[in-house]
Amino acid sequence: MTTTTDARADEGYTGAVARVYDLVHQGKGKDYAGEAADLADLVTGRVPGARSLLDVACGTGLHLAHLAGRFERVEGLELSPDMLAAARRRNPSTTVHHGDMRDFSLETTYSAVTCMFSSIGHMADQGELDAALAAFAAHTEPGGVVVVEPWWFPDTFTPGYVGAAVVEAEGKTISRVSHSRLEDGATRIDVHYLVAEPGRDIEHLSESHRITLFPRSAYELAFERASLASEFLPGGPSGRGLFIGVRA
Repeated sequence: MTTTTDARADEGYTGAVARVYDLVHQGKGKDYAGEAADLADLVTGRVPGARSLLDVACGTGLHLAHLAGRFERVEGLELSPDMLAAARRRNPSTTVHHGDMRDFSLETTYSAVTCMFSSIGHMADQGELDAALAAFAAHTEPGGVVVVEPWWFPDTFTPGYVGAAVVEAEGKTISRVSHSRLEDGATRIDVHYLVAEPGRDIEHLSESHRITLFPRSAYELAFERASLASEFLPGGPSGRGLFIGVRA
């Protein structure tokens, strides 16, 4: 017998999908500790003496767990209630705010504001992208930095891409298959999971996300409108590069 749970695009990562999210990505080799160390080095290389960092769309808080030891004050922001709850459980001594990257207001500023793992791609259009960068800039100290990991650009995206992985963790065997296609200037990615563990029915989970294929120029425009002097670094943790903006 198989049980099925769906998480649609407008719900973000919810319920059971949120619970297996970390297990799958860590099992696929995502190095949260290494990425956090590289990110901290990038920040302190541009802002010597940086003391604080806000990680926007922090997910379940795995980057936060490793960043906490590098700065005096590290906080997170997350929209999905299930991811937020996981981040707070994982980081009980760290403040994790509930909020939307497009319009949050925390009434404080940080040496750095980061938004990793291409979460910025969930902005629907240039207006939302501009709003997010404006919110990031508003929470960045003068001379501080904003670091954004973009989604693929239109000329680097591979339509029809199929990804697959099988991982074993915490007594579970999890298979993940994804299919990405082009849909009206965006990536439509459908993901299916099978989660099996002894003594329980196999569980089928699925999710669907629409991630906008912004060109590089759209990001640069959003940084400019937010009064952030930006540069683009190829590569990055996922091969999609990083945008770095400095607040004057």
